[in-house]
Amino acid sequence: MLIEIVADFVCPWCYIGKRRLERALAQRPTSQPEVRWMPFQLDPDTPPGGIDRTIDLLAKFGSAERIRQVNALLEQTAAAEGLSLNLDRIRRTPNTLDAHRLMRHADANGRGGQAMELASALQAAFFRDGRDIGDRAVLAAIAGESGLDADAAAAFLESDADRDTLRQSLASIRQLGIQAVPCFIFNRLYSLSGAQEPGAFLPLLDLAGAEGVVASAAG
Repeated sequence: MLIEIVADFVCPWCYIGKRRLERALAQRPTSQPEVRWMPFQLDPDTPPGGIDRTIDLLAKFGSAERIRQVNALLEQTAAAEGLSLNLDRIRRTPNTLDAHRLMRHADANGRGGQAMELASALQAAFFRDGRDIGDRAVLAAIAGESGLDADAAAAFLESDADRDTLRQSLASIRQLGIQAVPCFIFNRLYSLSGAQEPGAFLPLLDLAGAEGVVASAAG
């Protein structure tokens, strides 16, 4: 079974949705899906150096009171999933292009599961620790903390490697009609949008798993 997670690292509902998928998978312990990260940028026009977080949120929500309400809801929802959101620690909203590049580097050069471990580390670094995941030095450090070669990651990020290919991938995903995240795609046939409760994933996990058994038997 293949599960593709279309998400952005600065999307709190993607952080929550990924945890809910993990909880659903725990209810299907015999499933051993291949899980892949698919890049999406909520705001590809964010400057390379990022933008002041308060300015960014005021533009989105209109007032400090509305920001407080949204943050309170997010933190409460995340806490129920065992996730820590310390949104007051975030000073800048980063451009996530390099973070997605690093994910692709990990997928190509890591060992089994390391890319998804890196995805979790990047989300936690941003939402729990308030680290600037648009900063290449920070990204290389997180790569090292995730078991990857930090020096190789730094060299990769400082190059132009994979930049154009990634932009093509980002455009292709939007051309599929995906305009909001998270979106979870099962065996490239079925999809589930939004940070749904774990129970919403189970029918699709069962359906995709059954198809995999049939395909294996036919092969």
